[in-house]
Amino acid sequence: MEFRRDSVLPPQVLALGLTPGLRRATLLTVDSETLRAVQQPLKDRYSADPDAALVTLTADGALGEGITCSVATGRALVEAGLHPATGGDGLSACSGDMLLQALVACSGVTMRAVATALGLTVGGTVHAEGDLDFRGTLAVDRGAPVGFRAIRLSFDLVTDATDDQIATLLRLTERYCVVYQTLAVPPALTVDRA
Repeated sequence: MEFRRDSVLPPQVLALGLTPGLRRATLLTVDSETLRAVQQPLKDRYSADPDAALVTLTADGALGEGITCSVATGRALVEAGLHPATGGDGLSACSGDMLLQALVACSGVTMRAVATALGLTVGGTVHAEGDLDFRGTLAVDRGAPVGFRAIRLSFDLVTDATDDQIATLLRLTERYCVVYQTLAVPPALTVDRA
């Protein structure tokens, strides 16, 4: 496979109008030694003090007008609502789509970090798709699952890495992607009223 520098970003990102130089600077500013230099003190600290590695991430939302909930993403406020297959108007973000977007984002970031650590030059795109049976969430059929039946994650890579290096990259991305692992091995989940 041949590495094509201008093919690294998906078309929707390229459409933002960044100059080729800015794209390259954005993509190539961290090398494996820089990444290791940043991460090693953290690894040492967490090894010496495991409690320091425990961080509670949070997400907050506000019940909105109609059937919506506004969620603060850290970068923007997203209004989530019903999917059109459940009666939504399609103007609000679907939380199922947001889950897949989180998987794409996390696996993409993880892959870039792993590739950097391995000294590999990798670009391309990430795609996730999931199958839902809306009979479950609409209580049409109690036997129908509420939630995704299957989720598929794929990468269209542009790289000069060997097949063995790509296999390692995919294995490590799967192993260290927080969202992937959360979906693959569900954590204990509770609901309460504050």
